[in-house]
Amino acid sequence: MQSYPPLAQALVDTMRAAAAADPSRAVAFQGAPGAYSHQAVREAFPHGLPLPCFSFEEALAAVSEGKADRAAIPVENSLHGRVADVHFLLPESGLFIVGEHYVKVEHCLLGAPGAVLSDVREVTSHPQALGQCRKRTRAMGLRAVSFADTAAAAAAVAGEGNKAVAAIASRLAADLYGCSLLVEGLQDADHNRTRFLLLARTPRDVSGLDGLFKTTLSFEVKNAPAALFKALGGFATNGVNLARLESHLRGGAFVAAEFLIDIEGRPSDTAVARALEELQFHSKWVRLLGSYPMVPPEIAAP
Repeated sequence: MQSYPPLAQALVDTMRAAAAADPSRAVAFQGAPGAYSHQAVREAFPHGLPLPCFSFEEALAAVSEGKADRAAIPVENSLHGRVADVHFLLPESGLFIVGEHYVKVEHCLLGAPGAVLSDVREVTSHPQALGQCRKRTRAMGLRAVSFADTAAAAAAVAGEGNKAVAAIASRLAADLYGCSLLVEGLQDADHNRTRFLLLARTPRDVSGLDGLFKTTLSFEVKNAPAALFKALGGFATNGVNLARLESHLRGGAFVAAEFLIDIEGRPSDTAVARALEELQFHSKWVRLLGSYPMVPPEIAAP
């Protein structure tokens, strides 16, 4: 799919016009109106203007080019792991992480207007959503078909009117496109949550703030034995907690791995500063992507 379904496109045009008139309030997200990223924008920026973008690259570029002040980008899900491609798009974007937000994902099975559950033979949605509901949909005997995003799938199902096809999407998408609400709480586990990073053109100064913080950074270790162990050892010896560690290959070489990590704390903290010194020594390069207030665990995963 290279464009939005007609029902979604009408909403996209309206939302883009509002964002263009006041870009200082615009918050870019990937997907069609009604996507969980749209929900994240509504929750994190109640007075913002959601700006739908077709791809993650477009959403990031909207901020870089001044079409939006912020972007909300999903990075990982508690059931289905990391969101593909975001781990290398973030360092490339030139943007800074200024916050994080968690969305409780409550999937619904949405049918065409007038459809009932017994009509459905096929289910379509974003691969992440299909994966998060795979046990339930398999038990229902539904054939899974991938779609660009959850809300666009709902818009397509509503617009095409084929009662044999249903979509996995949010209650918000059902309301926006007039879908039949066939099943609520379709996800395989109730603890289904997606973490979003909030991005801006300039870093956030958290040095004078109180509370808990996270810092996200990317780096490439030197090509030497135990290089990663040595690079990360400074965090252990200085008592800095490593909240997330991801790796990916770049440039077609299977020996040049880059890493993306979240640590608890900020560079102005003494322990973090010492750990970063050790990381710098054992790495080819280190890039700070931002420090921001940390969402407490009881809110992130209650």
